[in-house]
Amino acid sequence: MIYLISLFLILCSATFSGLTLAYFSLDLASLRRRANAGDPQAFAIYPIRSQGNLLLTTLLLGNVTVNTILSVFLGSLASGVLASLLATSLIFLFGEIGPQALFSRHALSFGSKLAPLTRALMFIAYPIAFPVAYTLDRLLGHATPAMYSKHEIMQIISEHEDSEHSPIDADEERIVHGALQFSHKQVREVMTPIDTVAMFDENQKLNNQFFEEVSKQGYSRFPIYSGNKTNVVGVLFAKDLLTEDENISIRQTEDAFDTNVMRLKGSAYLDTVLARMLKKKQHIAIVEKSSGEASGVISLEDIIEEIIQVEIEDEEDADDEEKLA
Repeated sequence: MIYLISLFLILCSATFSGLTLAYFSLDLASLRRRANAGDPQAFAIYPIRSQGNLLLTTLLLGNVTVNTILSVFLGSLASGVLASLLATSLIFLFGEIGPQALFSRHALSFGSKLAPLTRALMFIAYPIAFPVAYTLDRLLGHATPAMYSKHEIMQIISEHEDSEHSPIDADEERIVHGALQFSHKQVREVMTPIDTVAMFDENQKLNNQFFEEVSKQGYSRFPIYSGNKTNVVGVLFAKDLLTEDENISIRQTEDAFDTNVMRLKGSAYLDTVLARMLKKKQHIAIVEKSSGEASGVISLEDIIEEIIQVEIEDEEDADDEEKLA
């Protein structure tokens, strides 16, 4: 009977100690996200863990009470130094170190399975634990949620991609990294310089040579300039050329030429530009200097490439690579 009582008290000590470390090793914000995503273990633990100081007070009160009873009980079996060494050894090895090492490795599993017991203990200890927990809440406030910088999130994603236990693959890692970084890039870093842009003069005639050049370039939109390339006056939509008369100039077209073109500064950030393009349903924008002269062109495709970290190749690009090969 004596040994059974001792074993029961050690198990109680181990449970209180292990649960304390298990519950408080789980980040509250992470638990909430998991619970909202449908994780049953997190769903069971979150209501308990969210009562931080009440939970802590209950578990510590139970742990101290059990360890005190165990020390007194062992003291009745032995005396002096022997009783002290015996109690310390049993509590240290089987009431603290062992359960904490075990529970910390399986915090979600143990925490969810023992959640009903924990709720019962919190109810029983409430008259004593609540005043202490309330005082701690008033003095210390609630726990501050863990926030991560973009660099830390990128490292977390990389660590998950490297782990065999994570479903995150290399493509998802690359895209998340690109999405977190593109807002820090400016338009001038991504734009195509104006001297390398395929574009036409507004007086260009819609003749066979022109259509051959449009087909050769393979773009759906072309900036249109007047006089020189730095004076962009609009955008030509290649798909609308089919309905236009032949041998008229670009500026004489009715549907294909649009003077309502988005204009940006090179210092603009890509996230702002993306939002503007989506709002105004624009796929291309002219980058201008402070003098108003065009310095480059940026497209929606350019921004998407920065996010997914891969160059988007159309059929024309693929054909060109095959020819070079």
